[in-house]
Amino acid sequence: MRPPSRLPLIALGLILLGVGAWAFLQYRERKQAEALTGSAKQEVRSAKAEIAELESRAEQLEAEKEELQTQKADLAKSVQAKDGELSELKGTYQSFQDKMKDEIARGEINLEETGGKLRVGLVDKILFDPGEAEIAKRGEDVLARVAEALVAIPDKQIQVSGHTDRMPINSKLIERYPTNWELSAARAIKVVRFLAEKANVPADRLVASGYGEFHPVASNKTPAGRARNRRIEILLTPMLAPVAKAKLEAASSSDEKPAHRKHGKHGKHSKQGKKKH
Repeated sequence: MRPPSRLPLIALGLILLGVGAWAFLQYRERKQAEALTGSAKQEVRSAKAEIAELESRAEQLEAEKEELQTQKADLAKSVQAKDGELSELKGTYQSFQDKMKDEIARGEINLEETGGKLRVGLVDKILFDPGEAEIAKRGEDVLARVAEALVAIPDKQIQVSGHTDRMPINSKLIERYPTNWELSAARAIKVVRFLAEKANVPADRLVASGYGEFHPVASNKTPAGRARNRRIEILLTPMLAPVAKAKLEAASSSDEKPAHRKHGKHGKHSKQGKKKH
């Protein structure tokens, strides 16, 4: 008998080998495709994150741009307001010069404009008799003309400060004015009261202060220097901003309400205590 042929087995082996090779190639291609897909997805996620970051940065830059535009507009308004204030201050300075030209020429009044503030200095001899705090008749005439210029400036605080030289108080006046503090403060208060009560300057714009001998403008070693140091100064400064003033008034009002209730309770207790005693 002839031995069986091996061709079918060889053919079957070749077929199985081909199928295996094809399956391996398909597997490898699938893995490569999955890897490419994963990489693509990661790139997409990264791109989305970068886009989100760029959008956030763009929004931030837009907000910064709007803020800068707002600041620019506010700065322009502030500059315009400052220009207006300086123009008004120069007008006030000129008004004082016109009204007080004789006293300025004699050195009895001096004007100084610095840093948006106007300072009016009046030597004491045109307002007061030596060692006195009562305003002399001539002093009233001078202050009346000063007040005309002050009333024309509606948005300035008016600080009136009294100053003396370094000489001790006369023995005749020491009971009323133990030190130069009292004399300088008394003179400032007299000027403030005159401006408010007789010259129609709004009282809520007035401030009185006494500096005594401690803010000299000249040497106290000479009669001329001491004469310059004995003075009344009127300083014009910006008023408190309306918004800030309103907040302070509201805070003050809220603080006062519980205080009144508290005082009321104490009042009742004190009355009961008195009845018991």
